[in-house]
Amino acid sequence: MSTKSVRLKIKRQDAADKPETSRWEEFELPWQPRMNVISALMDIQKNPTTADNKTVPPVFWECVCLEEVCGSCTMVINGRVRQSCTALIDQIAPNGETITLEPMTKFPLVRDLAVDRSRMFNDLKKVKAWVLVDGSHELGAGPRQSQENQEEAYPLSRCMTCGCCLEACPQINDSSAFIGPAAINQVRLFNLHPSGKMHAPERLEALMGDGGVADCGKAQNCVEVCPKEIPLVDSIAVVSRQTTKHMLFGWLLK
Repeated sequence: MSTKSVRLKIKRQDAADKPETSRWEEFELPWQPRMNVISALMDIQKNPTTADNKTVPPVFWECVCLEEVCGSCTMVINGRVRQSCTALIDQIAPNGETITLEPMTKFPLVRDLAVDRSRMFNDLKKVKAWVLVDGSHELGAGPRQSQENQEEAYPLSRCMTCGCCLEACPQINDSSAFIGPAAINQVRLFNLHPSGKMHAPERLEALMGDGGVADCGKAQNCVEVCPKEIPLVDSIAVVSRQTTKHMLFGWLLK
């Protein structure tokens, strides 16, 4: 039987409105093969006892799919934002190093490691990141989508609104209204769609004001942390050109 152990140092807070409860707690648990951060947190949940034998409330976090699809288990692990379901213990702490877990800082805290990502979904509403359908009646076959169009659109469609890009972006802060790379990428995606591009002007106009694409500082941190390797910097550049073109010549289409 293995005598290896896993040590987690977790930043905790009982509620968003209780900053006085912010604290670090350390847990030590037996190592298991193919263990990831989520399975370690599940072990702690079964026996929430700290490394100094103090019984505490179970750690609160979120997870759904456990296969890097839903984005809900995103947190800051050893100082880098990523999904905890694909953070394998043997890779991030090969020599038994202490693993630090913190909640994302660019979203409102719910409790412990869980945050509220509603701003991302509200931003998708702001830019109308969907294909608008007029009513529920039969519309017939839509326009065909070329192979080239599909190949360009597919990488953009992989976004799971995990929040990694916003967490890494220095332009996302309390003094900035920047909408962030995820929503801008979705504008590019739906402006590419044969049906969705009919409403491209509305999406572009949503990005032409305060907090829009012009507020990007071009740090390129977003593309470095994106777990789906979405070409976010390319999307920002493409949408920036589209908004400039619309600003200069959009009136001709009205």
